[in-house]
Parts: sequence; structure tokens; C-alpha cells
Amino acid sequence: MKKENILLVDDDIDILELLQRHLKSMDYHTYKAISVKEALYILKDTEIDLLVTDINMPDIDGLQLVKYVAEHFPNMPKLVVTGFPSVEDASSVIEHGATDYLTKPFTKAELEMAVKKALAHKQAKETFKTPTVKPIPSNGYADMIGTSEAFQKVTEIIDRVRDNRATVLVRGESGTGKELVARAIHYSGKFARAPFIAVNCGAIPENLLEAELFGYTKGAFTGANENRNGFFQAAHKGTIFLDEIGNASLPVQNRLLRVLQEKEVTKIGSQKPEKLDVRVIAATNSDLNELIQKKTFREDLFYRLSVVTLEVPPLRERTSDIALLVDKFMEKYGIEYKDRFVRIDDGALEVLKRYSWPGNIRELENVVQRAVIMCDGKITLEHLPNELKYKIDFPDKGFKTLQEKEREYIQEVLLSVQGNKTKAAEILGINRKTLREKLK
Repeated sequence: MKKENILLVDDDIDILELLQRHLKSMDYHTYKAISVKEALYILKDTEIDLLVTDINMPDIDGLQLVKYVAEHFPNMPKLVVTGFPSVEDASSVIEHGATDYLTKPFTKAELEMAVKKALAHKQAKETFKTPTVKPIPSNGYADMIGTSEAFQKVTEIIDRVRDNRATVLVRGESGTGKELVARAIHYSGKFARAPFIAVNCGAIPENLLEAELFGYTKGAFTGANENRNGFFQAAHKGTIFLDEIGNASLPVQNRLLRVLQEKEVTKIGSQKPEKLDVRVIAATNSDLNELIQKKTFREDLFYRLSVVTLEVPPLRERTSDIALLVDKFMEKYGIEYKDRFVRIDDGALEVLKRYSWPGNIRELENVVQRAVIMCDGKITLEHLPNELKYKIDFPDKGFKTLQEKEREYIQEVLLSVQGNKTKAAEILGINRKTLREKLK
């Protein structure tokens, strides 16, 4: 039977710990947040069944969180706890859909009753809600968001592979969100509670990558003062994500091939293989076929990695998702920098939709982040970089070389003196021999 996920939000660490102990003893699964900002991050990444929040907190109060959840997660019950009760607060939170209002201090029995009441309220709503047209999902996988056909093709493949151990190769341009895809595969499936280890093969020096991936024994090389597990051992029972796999050296590729073939890893300096149960997801923005031709990437490893290949589309192929992505980034950075939600006017949004985004989602996020910092609550055209705005393309005049222009001028002078080269040479200030040379 599935344990309900309960999100606890309170700036008082002692209260958070107390709530967690009580709820764990009732066999609920809990997540803790000490601020509204932290709570929003958890809500984006995790399926929450019940929100339990304090009202009086620094920066952004719990009432704003209640209002936010009421609109973004309308079926999620909300339980409010506070040490400073007031009739105004009570009526306000109830107005926004809170199922109950507890005053600190409260007993374990009171908490249990309130939680059960809230979850029962949710079940009742789900049981008796009237049938509606099913909306198009816009954010089914944590930070991944979109409704475009190109995006849907990605999510379809994620649905196929999330609950199995098949090796996946994620391909796409820089900035398209390849790691987000890998995280979605892991965290949306049945192995979500197992480790997810992300390794950027391009960021670790080549001479260290092998040791970092597979571990080493004491004395295996200079500086190896102890036995140490690598990233593969850390990912046991879970997923290891190998970003920029095209940058891995041939020795690393050889070891990786053995891991995939034999389901075991041998530390550097050891002769004893260790059995592993790890799902491998690799990613690249390089053309691996080209690297194979250059003999810098093993062809047999390529086939092992590409059991399932997932192409992440560039942002220019999913322009209908731009508005959704902009909303997401405005929410993220509005809360982070302004402690409030930011809006964007239609003109600025149209500019963002029109731009080709060579840097993909990462570039869009950077632009929105800067705009949020520069604006006073609403992003307008003045907050966008000039390179995104309309440009006038002047026609190419087809400039001639200096030699061509000189010859044209000589011909013009000769024409004016009816071909008299002596007179032409005098006008040009050169002798006849030089004139003859220039006319060749």
C-alpha cells in the first residue's frame, strides 16, 4: 500500500522534527522545508499528497503558499498550523481551501485526526469529482515542461523506459535539458528512491576520470592512501548518468564496456570484480558516429549504450513550449530574487517566441533570469537583450577590390581623352609604361 507523501513547512526546526517523528510513527512519508522557497522546489519535483504549513514565516508567509497550492495543485489538501492564531488568519486559510487549522501546541492525537481528515477530504474529492475534458499535461516530469508534439515524443519514450534497466543514450544540442531527461527517467519510475549519480565526463580530468568512476584500492597509484568506491559503486541499485560520454578516454571506454557486458566493476589496483546493479544513462551533444570513424570512440560501446536512443529536440523545434518555460523561470527567479511572482507583457513574450535560441533552454533561462533581476515586477521589452530584438538586414553592396576600382578609373580617364594614353598618363600622374602595366 502506498505511503502518503506529506510536505512539512515551518521555519522552526524543532517543530519540523516533532512533526516528522509523529507522522513517521503513523506510517506517512515526509518531506521537510524551512521556507516557502524550499517548499516550492519540493512541490515541483515530488508528488505531494498533503501540505502541512505554518503561517508566520520570514520573507514569504505560509498564507501565500496556501494560495499558490490552491491554484497550482487544486486537489492537494492543506493543513495549517500556527503559534499565533487569529480569526482573520483562520478565515483566510479556510477561504483558500485549507481543511483544518491547528494551533500550537497540539497533541499527537489532534495532529493525527487533522491529517486523516485532510487526506479523507482529498479522497472524497477524487471519488466524486465530475468528469471533465482531460487537460494536456504541461509538467509531468519535474522540471521538464511542454505540450508540443516534439516534447510529447520525449515523454513517450520516458514512459517506456522509466521502470526498466535498459541502457539509454540521450542525444541533443547543448542546453536542451539532457540531464533533466535522465532525472525524469529515474525519478518517475519504480527506482526513484534509489541513488541517482550524475557525472560530467568532460569536467573531470582524463587522468582522474577512471579512478572517479570505478574506485581504487590503497596504493594503486601515487596519492591513493585508502580504498575508495567510485561513482558506479555509489549508484548501486540506482542510476548513473554519464554526461558528455564522447569525452571519455579509450581506457575508460574499455572499462565501461565491461561494466555493461558483465554487470560488474573492478577497482583500479584490484583483481577482484564487484557485482553491480546499475542502470546507465549516457548523454552527448557530439556525433558519436563521427568519433567512431576517427577511432576515438568504440563502436561496440556505442551499440551497448544505444539500446534505447532518445533525441531531445532543440528549443527552435518546440516554440509552442516557450511561454510555459518562461512562466516556469519567472516563478523560479521571481521567488528567489523578488520574493514574489513576476509577469511579462505580450510584446516581450512575442520577442522570446520569435528568437531561434541557439543556446536552447539554458539560454532562455539565463535571459529570463536577467530580466527578472532588472524588472520591477513585470518584464517588458527594455529588460530583454538587444540581440533578441528586431534587426534590419542591410543589403550587401558587393564591394570591389582596390585593383578593380583602379582599373575602372583608368578606363574612365581613357574614355574622356578618346584613348590617348599619353594624355591619360599625364592626368593619372604616371608614365606610359606604368599605364600599360596596369591595363594588362
